[in-house]
Amino acid sequence: MTLKIHIDDSAPPYEQVRAQISEQARTGVLPVGYRLPTVRGLAESLGLAANTVAKAYRALETDGVIETRGRNGTFVAAAGSAAEREAALAAQAYVGRVRRLGLDEDAALGAVRDALRAAYEEG
Repeated sequence: MTLKIHIDDSAPPYEQVRAQISEQARTGVLPVGYRLPTVRGLAESLGLAANTVAKAYRALETDGVIETRGRNGTFVAAAGSAAEREAALAAQAYVGRVRRLGLDEDAALGAVRDALRAAYEEG
């Protein structure tokens, strides 16, 4: 696993760690079941505080990208199905919200396209 933290980047270091691990898991660079370094070990190798890496790991676990198995370590999860379920739930919540706001389908889809474009053009 190779991660690079850019101090001059506008994204905070924990977000850089989160985004890079997430991307590597999504593309298969980090296969399902891959054991990640310990929080302390990764923090040391990147020159970051352990709390910074812990924050990234917590976000990744919330996103279903990784799973912690107690003392056995932290592993890349079978993210496909968990991530798809989470995305479907978020989409359902979004649809409910835009309907309550009175937006039509075109306006709702336009808002999603704009948000996706903004998110993916950052990285």
